[in-house]
Amino acid sequence: MPRPRLSTLAAACATALATALIGPATSAQATTADHYSGTLSDGATWIADKPMRWNGSLLLFSHGFGPTTAADAPSTAVRQALLNAGYALVGSSYDPNGSMWALDSAERDQFAALNTFRRQVGTPTRVISVGQSMGGLINAQVARDGVGRVDGSLGLCGLVAGGVDLDNYQLDAEYTLAAFFDPADADKLVNLDSQTDAGALADRLTKAVETAQQTPAGRARIALAAAYLNLADWAPGRQPPARDDFAGQEEQQYAWLAQGLLGFIVPARWSVEQSAGGNTSWNKGVDYAGLLRKSAHAKQVEALYRDAGLDLRNDLNRLTRGADVTADPAAVAHLKRTSTAGQGLAVPLLDIHTTADQLVPVEQESAFAGRVRRAGDTALLRQAYVARQSHCNFTIAEVLAVEHRLETGHWDTSATTAELQHSADELGLDGAAFTDYRPNRLTGTR
Repeated sequence: MPRPRLSTLAAACATALATALIGPATSAQATTADHYSGTLSDGATWIADKPMRWNGSLLLFSHGFGPTTAADAPSTAVRQALLNAGYALVGSSYDPNGSMWALDSAERDQFAALNTFRRQVGTPTRVISVGQSMGGLINAQVARDGVGRVDGSLGLCGLVAGGVDLDNYQLDAEYTLAAFFDPADADKLVNLDSQTDAGALADRLTKAVETAQQTPAGRARIALAAAYLNLADWAPGRQPPARDDFAGQEEQQYAWLAQGLLGFIVPARWSVEQSAGGNTSWNKGVDYAGLLRKSAHAKQVEALYRDAGLDLRNDLNRLTRGADVTADPAAVAHLKRTSTAGQGLAVPLLDIHTTADQLVPVEQESAFAGRVRRAGDTALLRQAYVARQSHCNFTIAEVLAVEHRLETGHWDTSATTAELQHSADELGLDGAAFTDYRPNRLTGTR
């Protein structure tokens, strides 16, 4: 089958996303639009909006982790801005009868919403799939399976490594924190009873980390857990620490943890387990020394252990000996089937990621690219990186500049970082920070 042609996709994506990120302030007057809604066969709801002066392009929007409520844009303000620019919008809730980790139904419901739009609203001239965060994983699945249905996909800060890798590296970090700072919870990290109990566990772990930060030994062990978590060492409101400033790196990793990171990821595990029907992560048989050797933060951990007078080998052996969490095989199989991507690409996919994403580590892009490469579809994948901290933290100029580099059926191999930065600067908008970057290997994959 011939590759899809994208001669007009670049302009469509760029204009749509520019409008979305700039917001309604640039719009002189709100355009009128027809609103549509309905229910899909599995109980999911869908919504769509089509402006009176439709330009023919349709944005299929995949929302991130959270309540399963139908969404066709990130916010009400963004929806209006996109309508003002002439774009129609469609998106689904995903099945509301299950977990907020709605990967069981999300891709199916997105395609069903798209088909319903075609039947009830109109036939678009092009369809652009866009997803952010968990929706970025859904978007990657759409790019894998969407030939003949979508023309191209854009992933923003996507959770593209998938659910199994996510749960395993998070377990490694939580296990390390519990083993050293909160041993009473060391056997309570999986098979969570409820979101409330998960939130309470996250609070206990966070308080234990806050106490541990007061001593050199505690800081060394926090750095060890952060290495397993693939945690960025550049926090909001800070300058990035120097490459050899190991204490400064740990301080900023601690800032992420103290600001509530565990309060998000631990309850989210309950949602994943609820979706999969059991525990989806394991560490029995994991060599924690070998795991650390593969981490980009290994030198930092080694230096902080030396400064604290701790025996790193002893701690790593302790973790390896105590690792006894086993997964439910059926739950793991379910998660692999529903919550992975990269087994191939049917349409071009562009992923953009910040280099210091605390919630969806940029190293996920490395794991995803490896899968796409093994599938033989590297020519359909383009990845660009922005030197900035925080999850999904992009400027409009960055999105526009990368979109400008899309070509018919393949990526422009001459699109160097310098050229992307130059293109962004020429826009005269809100700045850009493209960087030559290659993500490190994702620590914690099994």
